[in-house]
Amino acid sequence: MSEEHPRHPTIARNPQLRFLIGDRSFSEEFSDQKDSRLAALSKVANTAQFVSYSVKLEQRHAVIRGYKPDHRFSNAREALTVLFRMSSEGRVNVRSYSTKASKGSTFLYALETVDEVMGALHQLKEKGLNTIVNETIDVHDGGVSGVVHGEIMEFAPGATPRCVEEPGVIAIDRDLGRQLLKTVYGFDPELEYPPQSRVEFSVHPLRRGYRNSHTLLWEIEDLSNPGIDERFPRWPNRFSRLIGDKAFGLLVADLAGLTVPSTLVVPRGAAPFRFGRDTGTGEIWLRTCPTEQVPGKYSTRRGWTDPYLLLNTEDPDGTQLASIICQAAVDAHYSGALRTLDSGQALIEGVAGTGERFMQGEVPPEELPREVLAAVQSSFANAQSAMGPVRMEWVFDGEQVWVVQLHRQHHPESSRMIYPGEADVFHRFDVAKGLEELRALVESLEGGRGGIVLVGNVGRTSHMCDLLRQARIPSTHESV
Repeated sequence: MSEEHPRHPTIARNPQLRFLIGDRSFSEEFSDQKDSRLAALSKVANTAQFVSYSVKLEQRHAVIRGYKPDHRFSNAREALTVLFRMSSEGRVNVRSYSTKASKGSTFLYALETVDEVMGALHQLKEKGLNTIVNETIDVHDGGVSGVVHGEIMEFAPGATPRCVEEPGVIAIDRDLGRQLLKTVYGFDPELEYPPQSRVEFSVHPLRRGYRNSHTLLWEIEDLSNPGIDERFPRWPNRFSRLIGDKAFGLLVADLAGLTVPSTLVVPRGAAPFRFGRDTGTGEIWLRTCPTEQVPGKYSTRRGWTDPYLLLNTEDPDGTQLASIICQAAVDAHYSGALRTLDSGQALIEGVAGTGERFMQGEVPPEELPREVLAAVQSSFANAQSAMGPVRMEWVFDGEQVWVVQLHRQHHPESSRMIYPGEADVFHRFDVAKGLEELRALVESLEGGRGGIVLVGNVGRTSHMCDLLRQARIPSTHESV
């Protein structure tokens, strides 16, 4: 019969005790033994299940669910049989290290049989290496891996914690990061550690590891606080591409305390999740959500339609649209968009009613009532105070402003310029030709030295101008 261990020991919720074995720290006790550090870590946190062996193939440690720490198995084959059975993926990894350095010299991924592992252990024994056999953890399960240290959390999907050394990871205030992950995955990651601790972790939709929970720890080091303070993230990043650009922006807006309509996100690569506030209309909009912003290209539909049919129709190979969002409709008295100017003020534009035709560049902006401008300005001030320069799409219901899209704005701009830069020739484009013809012109100029002058009555916050900014086409606007 297996021997049970306490699933949630008191020490696991006490930051003052997390890193101590007796009266010594992890680094003092186990500085040169990778498997010993993992065994010590498993006493206070959830780790991947593993069994380790000396160069003589003598068992050193065993951390397997349902057994007491360092349970002594009769032989390696018995231990491996149990580890395979308890592994959520039914596969294991083999890593090796010398007693002179904890860095592994051989790593074998996702072995599927006991015989394969036994053969690998004997080969590594001949090379004079210690070995660790741990359960395989699928990093492509829709979860994330990363590091929390000081006041910052960094992570990415489909990766190991080493992803923080690569481009495209999300960097966010650690408390906001936990709120974001809790919103998306439905549970609070177990990452309550002191700021001086650098913690490598992974978060998984399905429970994993020795303690069978959603959060796995891979390494803890006591280091000086890095002093990095990145409260709100920038995107696109690898996580925003997982759930979709619009969905990510709205989630950030919600975390910032802005008024966001109730939103159900149905991603391709993760389970559905919800955030935002009820609007009271009982109606919905369906919005396609690309991995990165593509102004005005994909559908936005009022009312319900089959979301999976919509995904397959507009993105049959599944590479462009990350999700569908089902968003509570707002009773739109006025709708529009805003951008941050280089003066720090907001350029606010809009029209009466819903704003689809305005955003597509089909109708020009209208003069907005003073109370609408004041309400939008207040929402902008809140967003700017939290995140700096922003651009957003908004809807005013007669009482308050609702944010229906949000982005951080990297380049505040002047009142006439759309995107800065020099060009050999500027092509004049009549906005009456429509967004798709403009898109074709942009595609013909990308990689060249051409610029564009938009001619006609079009909003500076419309998708036409967004398209030029995103493509980094030198461009200006000329009203008629």
